[in-house]
Parts: sequence; C-alpha cells; structure tokens
Amino acid sequence: MFSGIVQELGQLESISKADSILKLNIKTTRNFSNGVNIGDSIAVDGVCLTATKVENQHLSFDAVPETLSRTIMSTYKKESKINLEKSLQYGDVIGGHLNSGHIHCVGVVKEVEIIDAAKDVLIEISNDWGKYIFEKGYISLNGCSITLGEINVERFKVHLIPETLASTNLDLLVHGDRVNIEFDQNTITIVDTTERILSNKL
Repeated sequence: MFSGIVQELGQLESISKADSILKLNIKTTRNFSNGVNIGDSIAVDGVCLTATKVENQHLSFDAVPETLSRTIMSTYKKESKINLEKSLQYGDVIGGHLNSGHIHCVGVVKEVEIIDAAKDVLIEISNDWGKYIFEKGYISLNGCSITLGEINVERFKVHLIPETLASTNLDLLVHGDRVNIEFDQNTITIVDTTERILSNKL
C-alpha cells in the first residue's frame, strides 16, 4: 500500500524490451535508494512494481504486458521523469489517501491552465469510470494523491499547488498527455455495492 505522497522524482536512464517484458532502469537520489532491496514494492508513477535490481542510485523494474496495457508505461522514453514512492510501513503517516498501486484506467489531459504558481488540469476519462468521481473526493494521478475539483461524467479538474508541481511530474503535463489513474477503493466499493443491492431489488 502507498499514501499517494511522492517521495522522489526519478529519471528513466534506460528502457528496453526483452520478449514481452519492458525493463526500466531509473536513477534516483542516494537518499531514496538507500534501504531499498530487491523484491521491495515501489510505486512507479502510481504502478506497484517490484524492484529487480538495486545498484548505487539506480533501481530496475520489469513491467509485464498486463501492466503495459493498463498504464502509460508503454509511452516512456529515456530521461522521462518518474514519480516514486516506497511502500508504507506500520506507523507511517498517511499524508494523502491509501493507494494499492493498481491502475484502473488512463486519462487524457484536455486542458492546462496556469494560475500564478499553480495549475488547473482538466482530464478526460472513459464514461465507464465516471461514477467513481465526485467533487472533493480523492483520486491518484501518476501516484499523486489529489483532491478532485469540478467534475462531469467524463471529465474532471484538479487544482495543483506549487509544492505538488515542484515535487512531481504533474508539472510537465501538457494537452494530449496521458496519466495513470487509480480511483479511491472505498468509493468503488460503495458504488458497486449500492448498484448491486439496487439491481437485486428490481
């Protein structure tokens, strides 16, 4: 599990494909890589991946076809900036909201508005997922815990503060970019349970 508070903005040093597996090598600061061991779970742009190699300030990961089909990882290029977060330990402060690291869908950036040192970003999603968003609810974008702003069935807006922009790759978003989205699991559970109960009454 993760808290949605990005701890590191890593840089993709190399990317390669072996058979159907995408291999990622990400450079981090020594402060982040210290204590990371092979087999540890790391949120990579919100995707829970297993560290396959730890060497100096470099972390390696493998992404299988299922992961590539559901996330933005197939669009990565060398030197891409990657949001990273170590998994939670008992007693850690949850500054955002709980994230599983399992991406539900990919959204598309439709508009970016700069407001002084902040930004408003409008994101479009498939209509199938619209029932899980509501104003002032939680959502995870590339692993960042964000509060939802205005919404409609297929689009929602988020208001990004300067601190979020400075410490994550959300500052790099432009029109047409794609983002990993994980919806709040509590919301999904409530909505799906309510729908099931109501359908059984019909």
